[in-house]
Amino acid sequence: MLLIIDIGNTNVVMAVHDGKTWVKNWRIYSDAKKTSDEYYVIVERLLVNNGCNPSDIDHAVICSVVPNLTRAFQKVVLQFTGCEPFMVSHDTCPGIDRISIPSELGYDMLANAVAARQMFPDQAVAVLDFGTALTFTVVSSDGKLLGATLAPGLITAVNSLFLNTAQIPQVQLRIPDKVVGRDSEQSIRSGIMFGYSGLVKELISKTEEEIGCKLKIIATGGLSSTIAPLIGRIDVLSPLHTLEGLRLMVASRKTR
Repeated sequence: MLLIIDIGNTNVVMAVHDGKTWVKNWRIYSDAKKTSDEYYVIVERLLVNNGCNPSDIDHAVICSVVPNLTRAFQKVVLQFTGCEPFMVSHDTCPGIDRISIPSELGYDMLANAVAARQMFPDQAVAVLDFGTALTFTVVSSDGKLLGATLAPGLITAVNSLFLNTAQIPQVQLRIPDKVVGRDSEQSIRSGIMFGYSGLVKELISKTEEEIGCKLKIIATGGLSSTIAPLIGRIDVLSPLHTLEGLRLMVASRKTR
């Protein structure tokens, strides 16, 4: 089985794939203060308690945008499985024109592009990833990675208000009943949900105008299903999209 670890700024997502389907996935908080020993205990408990023993894992992949945690999880994987994890890079990206990949593109966004290309191999496609940052990664119909757009994520925006503004409550995000709120919670929810749906629709519109064709739109990330009805342009909700891209990258490497 394949163990995938996707290390983000807010969460670490782990999943196991048995070659046919996703067996299980977990989400834990990213914490650069934790040692590799502490993370080993967490990973071991999650895997073993769900029936995944070390002998079941024959290869692993790590995708990380948090350098301080990368080495810790390399140690965890090696200690738990006995195999050296494959580290994602720009060199393994099936379906994507490698020359077109921007040098600063995050590996999670590259994985999103790979999975999008697999899903829509002959069409221009973009991936909206609603994470700590809202990312919008665009791939042309001939497999060129055209680039990306970034903005603060929805939760990041809410937390910024909460931390930097007096008397602002924490807010659970959902589609509001109306645009104009009557209290702080309603007003923030409306501003974030309608504001971000408008931002996304404008990104899609301007990108299509710029590249001269209509895009297929894939949405992933924790709040994608919550905000999708307000956007109206989402073709596919793909909750495990980044993980699927990482799986494809590993599979491509193994067939070389």
